[in-house]
Amino acid sequence: MKTGNQNFFELVYKVAREIPYGRVTSYGAIARYLGAARSARMVGWAMNGAVAREDIPAHRVVNRKGLLTGKHHFGGSTLMQQLLENEGVAVENDQVVNFEKHFWDPAQEL
Repeated sequence: MKTGNQNFFELVYKVAREIPYGRVTSYGAIARYLGAARSARMVGWAMNGAVAREDIPAHRVVNRKGLLTGKHHFGGSTLMQQLLENEGVAVENDQVVNFEKHFWDPAQEL
């Protein structure tokens, strides 16, 4: 039996799978796209559970300022940063450089 949270999490994962290589989005942008604007924290919880799943690019989801707030859920302390940098997204002091340039808004792109 699925709870409402599990269904919401699956919707979050569906959106996250669409984030293009070399781009990032925010928890809030996903929540707004799903019609749950005040649920950014719940999107974060969903992404915490997605870190171990290879089919979901959880490293591409950051906070509204481009901070790697979910980095501690990745195995190494710099793994999230390394994954982003491997895609050409520069990170300094745990923040995406030129965040606006790399930002992907599902409301506009999907």
